[in-house]
Parts: sequence; C-alpha cells; structure tokens
Amino acid sequence: MLPISVIIPCYNAEQTLARTLDSCIAQPEAAQILVVDDGSRDASPDIAALYAQTHPQIELLRMPQNGGAARARNWGAMHALHPLLAFIDADDEYMLHALTAAAAFLHDHPGQSSIRLDVDYCGFPADITDHPQFETHAATLSNTVPSSLVIRRSIYAAFGGFPPDDVFRRHGGEDGAFSLALLNIFGNPRLDDRKRVRMHYHPNIHAERYFRISMGMVQASDELVDSTRDASWRFVRRAYEAIQVLRGVELAPHLTAQQGADSAPDQSA
Repeated sequence: MLPISVIIPCYNAEQTLARTLDSCIAQPEAAQILVVDDGSRDASPDIAALYAQTHPQIELLRMPQNGGAARARNWGAMHALHPLLAFIDADDEYMLHALTAAAAFLHDHPGQSSIRLDVDYCGFPADITDHPQFETHAATLSNTVPSSLVIRRSIYAAFGGFPPDDVFRRHGGEDGAFSLALLNIFGNPRLDDRKRVRMHYHPNIHAERYFRISMGMVQASDELVDSTRDASWRFVRRAYEAIQVLRGVELAPHLTAQQGADSAPDQSA
C-alpha cells in the first residue's frame, strides 16, 4: 500500500493535539507524521515532542513565528518523504482505516490526483445540524476542508501548496481555493460511503461560519465575498498554468532507479 506523510498544522492546540495524534498513529499508512507548530504559546510543541519520543514516525517542526495554517502546511509538505500527503487539523481526527481507504483508492486509480474523505461534524449546534440543507452543505464542505484531503505529493508541489494570501489568513478560504483548483483541473472526488474524518465543534470554528453563511443565518460582507473569490480564481489560474507548463516540458531520457544509483558520484572518498 502507498505510504502517506500526514501533516498537522498546530497552533495552541494543547487540548486536542493528543487525540489527533492518536488517530494518526492508528493508521498503518501514516509512515510519517509531521506536526508543524505555528508559533504556539501553549504546551502543543511539548505534547508533540513527547509523542515523538515513543513513535519514530512523528516529527516536530517549528515555524519561527505564527504564519497561518497555509504556510504551516506548506512547510510540512517540504519535509514530506512519501508519495501521498494527507492533511489533518490539530482538532480533528481520523476514524479507523480512513487512510487505508484513501491509499487503496489512489493505488487502484493511478490517474486520479487526489481523494477526499467524508467528514462527520461532531457537536455542531442543533440549528445547523437540523437545518433542511445541512447534508447538502456538509457534503460541499467535505469537498473542501484540508482534513478530508489525501493528494499525490507531485500534484501538491505543482500547485505550489495552499495559497498563503493575506485575504485567506484574515478570512479563511485557502482550502476552498485549493479545492476549486483541483475540481477545475483534475476533479475533486470523495469517498462518501462512510464518514472517515471527525471534525469536532468549538466556538468560532471556520466550519460554523461557512454553514451559517450558506444557510442564510449570517450575511457575508461584499468585501469578504469579492476578495476571497478573486484570490481563489487567481490561484486556480496559477495552478492551471503551472500544470500546463509541466505537460509541455520535455523529459530527459528515462533512467531506472538502479541506473541512477550506478551513475551517482562516489561519496566515500
């Protein structure tokens, strides 16, 4: 099965990080688990370091200062060792066999760039979960949130990672821009036969704002709508142009792994 590098952006998540890490450790495909501490002021990095002492697949990376979730994810991806990347926030968790299903799908569908996992929205307010359009909006959000995403590292690199634009850091939405690019360039399929990621509610979570805006409970400002839409489509165009360039680039003559090793310079001297 294809091994996966799991990336966890973490900012002041001491109350939930252990639960997230436990859910990652339980995934056999999680060959590497990178906790990217984004300038936390609590015990989050201590918790990650403690886990790393007994679980060699866990590594703690520390950002020099808080830069936002997009930059933390991108920094983690630069240290990834495996062909697939998975992203999970430090307050979410994988259900059993979640990454097994994702790895199996991408193994069996080599032409697919990524796969999404269905999300269980746990503990969200009743006026949201009882809304007649909840399931529709929940499915849309499952196609967007980073915790649902498993993607080939090469595709992620070609996109340039999650867009770190200031508008997204202020309002959120970099995950929406990324999913929009996937949808328009490669498709954005999701395994919807069962829930495989659990998102736990807490006050001011971005998902709540999405639900309330989508359900008409909260009015988004014109500035918010226009700025995030424009930034999202700029990212889609950049990603599309990058993929077009790669498709047109001529490759060097094929080398097998053994040929590459045989021709490498001797470093023993």
